[in-house]
Amino acid sequence: MTTLPQLHFSRPKPRLSRPGWLAVVAGAALIAASLTSAFSETAGSDPVLARVNGVDIHQSDLAIADQEIGGSLPASSEQGKRDNLITYLSNMILASKAAESQKLTDGDDFKRRLAFARNRILMEMLLESEAKKAVTDQALHQVYDEAAKQFGNEEEVHARHILVPTEAEAKEIEAQLKKGADFAELAKKKSKDPGAAQGGDLGYFTKDQMVPEFAAAAFKLEKGQISDPVKTQFGWHVIKLEDKRKRQIPEFDKVKDQLQTYVVRKAQSELITKLRTQAKIERLDQPKADAPKK
Repeated sequence: MTTLPQLHFSRPKPRLSRPGWLAVVAGAALIAASLTSAFSETAGSDPVLARVNGVDIHQSDLAIADQEIGGSLPASSEQGKRDNLITYLSNMILASKAAESQKLTDGDDFKRRLAFARNRILMEMLLESEAKKAVTDQALHQVYDEAAKQFGNEEEVHARHILVPTEAEAKEIEAQLKKGADFAELAKKKSKDPGAAQGGDLGYFTKDQMVPEFAAAAFKLEKGQISDPVKTQFGWHVIKLEDKRKRQIPEFDKVKDQLQTYVVRKAQSELITKLRTQAKIERLDQPKADAPKK
């Protein structure tokens, strides 16, 4: 069973958030497809970039090497990265030829590794092909519309808070606020929360995005109202409610990347599940279950 992505874009709430609320489907996908390449080629064009003892290195070889090890190679520029990849491919050709001359290809270890690499590459290509087929405008809009329905009439609030270690400090801050002190300025000076520099601004959030004690206090307030000191596992809070509204649905374009990730992983997960369902998979490393008695 898959879960629709939660299309929500409030700023993260350090120290107060519940982890995992933005999780998109994990599924059984083994590999997230790479839909673009750093070295994309025009159709029918695959120039030779280098030649090692008569063996050509093509642009397509560079693209594959970039996908495999590009992120781990040092480079100060794109040209530097290109040079490093060509050097890597040159070394690989030289080393592989040397290995052949030593007849390493005749050993069982090589044959097992070759079979494993072949299976892995074919799996990756199949999953990438499935991803490309799955990501259509219609599929993305369908997921967006279904996820948007889940928003319903859920309420969210926009609040600020000041976090301090003790109740006494919280009461002193409350007293200063009642005398007319500016909440944001006081938060910058007194709050121990990482968001103090922004005047304690937490942006918009729903109840399930905050720890229960904090959420209960914040959602009871009216716009412009300041709470009594509230204790949570993080310390003592004084909360100011800035606004209250129905949860907003983000625009399609702002969540398109999330939708693509969801559609790709869902398609790959369903493909692997289908293949496993149709296959006969035996675990020979485990004792067989006793046959049912007649």
